[in-house]
Amino acid sequence: MNKAASVNKSDGTFDNNDGSKRKLFVLWREVLMGYAAPAIMASIGGLIIGDKELQLAALTTIGGTSAFIAWMLGLWLIKRGIHKKWIVRAPHLLIVGMFALVGNSFGLLLAWMTSDVVGTIFAVDHLTWVDRVWIDFPTSGLIASTIVTWRWHLAVAPKRRR
Repeated sequence: MNKAASVNKSDGTFDNNDGSKRKLFVLWREVLMGYAAPAIMASIGGLIIGDKELQLAALTTIGGTSAFIAWMLGLWLIKRGIHKKWIVRAPHLLIVGMFALVGNSFGLLLAWMTSDVVGTIFAVDHLTWVDRVWIDFPTSGLIASTIVTWRWHLAVAPKRRR
């Protein structure tokens, strides 16, 4: 008799039919990791080199962009990605690399839109953080999309036998 996978909510795993346990993909945890990982890395970098601006950017533009991209990508993967069989069955590193490039490109698009909109409304010479978005947004998009895709693909991909 074929039984469905059962969810164990106490430890956040589900039992597959083959007896293996897998972690659930929970969006709020992924967004939290998408914010925390780049923000912590940038904060440490700012502490090491003594750059107060980088420390502030870690909590604002870097962390915020990472959380936003992690949220958007996580929603898409939950709603649409699970139905795309080629994404679920493709090799792990290929999917993670592909989505890392997409996240980086989305970060570049956000940087272009932000600098263009802010540049037309305000005098850009007085806003130093606008210069930072060209580095912060694409890097944040790359890191957040890598983290979210890596964890999502581990949760949904069929376990390969060796």
